[in-house]
Amino acid sequence: MLDSVGLIQIDSVNVLVRSQELPLFSRLGNHPRSLIPDATDAGELFEYWCHEASHLPIAMHPLVRWRMEEAKNGSMWPGLRRVAKSKPKLVHEIRDRIFNDGPIVAGDVRTRVGPKGSWWDWDEGKAILEYLFWTGEITARRRPNDFARVYHAPTVLPADVLNAPTPSESDARRELLLLAARSTGIATANDLIDYHRQKPAKVRPLLAELVAEGSLETVRVEGWKDLAYMAPGVARPRTVNTRALVSPFDSLVWCRPRIERLFDFHYRIEIYTPAPKRIYGYYVLPFVVGDRIVARVDLKADRQSSVLIANGAFSEPEIDIAFVASELMQELRDMATWLGLDSVRIGDNGDLTSPLKKLNRQK
Repeated sequence: MLDSVGLIQIDSVNVLVRSQELPLFSRLGNHPRSLIPDATDAGELFEYWCHEASHLPIAMHPLVRWRMEEAKNGSMWPGLRRVAKSKPKLVHEIRDRIFNDGPIVAGDVRTRVGPKGSWWDWDEGKAILEYLFWTGEITARRRPNDFARVYHAPTVLPADVLNAPTPSESDARRELLLLAARSTGIATANDLIDYHRQKPAKVRPLLAELVAEGSLETVRVEGWKDLAYMAPGVARPRTVNTRALVSPFDSLVWCRPRIERLFDFHYRIEIYTPAPKRIYGYYVLPFVVGDRIVARVDLKADRQSSVLIANGAFSEPEIDIAFVASELMQELRDMATWLGLDSVRIGDNGDLTSPLKKLNRQK
C-alpha cells in the first residue's frame, strides 16, 4: 500500500478511529490494526514532518534530512529554535537523558508551573523535545493508548539507513517530486508540490529538469487549465473496481483543488466549524465507488455501546441512489467488523439515510 500512496498522514482526531488507520482500511479492508505500530517497531516506518506529521517508509529518511537542516537553521518553526537557543543547558540535559536512559514522553521533562493554556501552549521541555525531533537529533514513535509521542534516540532506526549518504537538497527534492508523481498518477505542478509540502519556488525549476531528462512527461488533460505531469509509461487501468470510505486526511483528498478537478467534488473538513454552521456533519468521509466519489458520510464510533453510527449520509449528483446505498451499507458493516463493533446505526441527516435504514433492517 505504501508503495502506492507513499506516506500516511497522522492526525489525533479519534471520533471514529485514529485517522492514520483509515488509509489502510480503505485499501486493504479488514486487517490487523497493529500493522502500523508493528511496521514501526520493525524499522520499516518512521515518523517525521512531510505532508504534516506522517508515517514514512524508512527509505525516505535521507530524503527529508534537508528539512532537518532547515529546522536547525530556524527556517521551520523558528519559535522552537528560539527556545532551544535560549536554553542550551536544558537541550543538552534532555538529549543526554534520552540517549543515556532511554525513551521519554513530554511529561517526563515538564517545566510548566500552573495549568496548560491552548492546544499549542507548550512548555520549554516539550518545545525542546519537538526541536530535537524536527532537527533529527532524536526520533519519535506513538504510544498506542493515548497517541502521545514517545521520544527515542535515533539508534532505534536501522543502522544502514542512518549511515546512508545524505543527498543534496536539490536531489532529495527531485526524488520527492518523482515519488509524488508515482503516487498521484497524473498531476499538475501544484499537485506534486503539495504532496510532500514542498516550496514552489524551490521545485518548479526541478520539474523542468525532470522533464528535460525524461524522468517526467508533460501532458494535457481535458478540462484542466494547467499543464500536467506523469511518469513515462504509467499504466491507465481499463476499469477501477473499488469501494472505500476515505479519511479526511487521506492522500486522495489532501489537495482540495485536485479533487474538484478530478471528481467535481467540493470538500471541506467541518470539525472546527461551529455545529449550527456545519453542512454535512462533524467527521465526514468521502465514499468512493469505482472511479467516482459518490457520497459523503458523517461517522462516529460509539465504543461504549459497540455501535458504528452514520449520523448523516449524502449522495452526490447523478448517482444511482439504490446502488450507492447498497454499496455503502456493505462498507459500513465491513468497517464495524474491522473496528470490533457489534452493529451499525443510521441517523436522519441526508438523502441516503432512508434507504440505508431499510437495508440495515435486512440483516
